[in-house]
Amino acid sequence: MKQFMKRITSNLKGRKVDYGDVRVVEREMEMIVLKNGVIEALTRTTDIGFGVRLLKNSAWGFSSSNLLQKSEADKITRDALSTARASAMVKSSAITLSALVPQKGTYVTKFKIDPMKVSLDKKIELLLSCDKILSKNKKVKARMARLIFHKVKTHFASTDGSLTTQEMVFSGGSLRAFAMDKGEVQSRSYGNTNQAGFEFIESLKFCDNAARVRDEAVMLLSAKPCPQLKTTLILDAEQMVLQTHESCGHPTELDRVLGTEASYAGTSFMTPDKLNKLQYGSEIVSIVADATTPGGLGTFGWDDEGIPAQRIYLVKNGIFVGYLTSRETAPVVNDKSSGAMRADGWNRIPLIRMTNINLVPGKWRIEDMISDTNKGVFMTTNKSWSIDDKRLNFQFACELARKIEKGKLTEVYKNPTYAGITPQFWRSCDALGNKKTWKLFGVPNCGKGEPGQIAFVGHGTVPARFRNIQIGIVK
Repeated sequence: MKQFMKRITSNLKGRKVDYGDVRVVEREMEMIVLKNGVIEALTRTTDIGFGVRLLKNSAWGFSSSNLLQKSEADKITRDALSTARASAMVKSSAITLSALVPQKGTYVTKFKIDPMKVSLDKKIELLLSCDKILSKNKKVKARMARLIFHKVKTHFASTDGSLTTQEMVFSGGSLRAFAMDKGEVQSRSYGNTNQAGFEFIESLKFCDNAARVRDEAVMLLSAKPCPQLKTTLILDAEQMVLQTHESCGHPTELDRVLGTEASYAGTSFMTPDKLNKLQYGSEIVSIVADATTPGGLGTFGWDDEGIPAQRIYLVKNGIFVGYLTSRETAPVVNDKSSGAMRADGWNRIPLIRMTNINLVPGKWRIEDMISDTNKGVFMTTNKSWSIDDKRLNFQFACELARKIEKGKLTEVYKNPTYAGITPQFWRSCDALGNKKTWKLFGVPNCGKGEPGQIAFVGHGTVPARFRNIQIGIVK
């Protein structure tokens, strides 16, 4: 493999490109989906291919193939050069890449049990056991249980002299129960995905959580609707995942800010004139992009430009201080790459993607946060979301909420929603959970780009309290 890649990079140097790299990616994926006790999907796929990316005359070219042959490598290199020449005819400005010391080495996921070596019988038995528990109430009309595993091996070489190999393992799963009565449907879910082996699935204790998921779905059928008012809102760590993802992760992607990417999620209000000036949140709010977080879906040794994994602040003590950047975009804001370029496989060009966007813990126990709240609402588990194309105005719906009265959780609300404007919302944050409340979650379906790419993103979050927040649907 090294000789295959070195041949390509030598060829690129001979073509006098400004920069060039090659990625060879081997992928293996297994997914089992159980619906109402019946296997709806059981897939096991593998693929391998390579992509060549180059910069010539300040224009990018890219091409790829699943044939790892010398003649094919030469053809793909020529195709990438042709694309660069065509792109150079319509380029708007010169491209400067931030500096990089050549990288060499290997990164391997730390895991105990290879998920691909665990028998299908054991995996299906686990899902069937969960389904049996979920079915023990006649009001639960639909049940879903899923396991999914990925193994990805990436070889990278560049004309800068970098040569790296990364082997990653991802494991995840989920449960969902849909309860129905008198024309109404309510659902509850549970699950997570991490960079880990099958031991992570065992740690999730799906069977122990199945009864709770079932019972809460049924309970929601008779719950009161979420009221419409402004009040104190406490979000648990799970809901803070999407809050952080949508209102900080996406708007700090520098390609969105510069207008070179807008698919799926629009551009951003966090423009360069606001860098180191915007009061994004209250003084207790700090958010980092950390590609070194153990077990994170966005953890790696190097990004797909060969930039080493790093931890940077996006928001520090409430102030917006950093972007997710690439070697091309970082010089625009007088910075070096933050190592955020990743591609969805060998046949896609890298884009700026979130790594692990983590909320830095505060000092509160969740019990104390609730007991310190005289009136408010506690919400958990995202159900749906909506946010404008500048990442400013948003509305999120959760699966379940509880009323807070005199520091205690009381009655349950169904169909809870809350809305806000990003900076005002984060500025209203007056309490964050401590290190013991910090949890790592995976988002394995973050979409971006045209053609679309899916990225694995991680979020380490804590419960948080916000004051004077609009909840309920405003009519």
